[in-house]
Amino acid sequence: MSRKFTVIDEGFACAVCGTNVNPSGYTSRDHCSACLCSVHLDDNPGDRESGCGGVMRPLGLELNKKGRQIVYRCERCGVIKKNIAASDDNENLIIALSTRQM
Repeated sequence: MSRKFTVIDEGFACAVCGTNVNPSGYTSRDHCSACLCSVHLDDNPGDRESGCGGVMRPLGLELNKKGRQIVYRCERCGVIKKNIAASDDNENLIIALSTRQM
């Protein structure tokens, strides 16, 4: 049985904008802080078990008990996922996402 959350806090070069993204220092880094894009690597957070590898583009923002969650859709397989917004995310893009209709 797979765990639902695996902490992997590592830096990476963004596949979309090329920004070198540093580890968050407090949880798993799962998206680019500059452009907010991600790559579809996980079935469950941090497990690295997805074979897709498609680009995850932000669709919108949800506010709930977990805080601000960015809603993503994979360009390759169409899966919808949510990631908690990080404290160093591009605030202008977060604001723009909050005004989008999903």
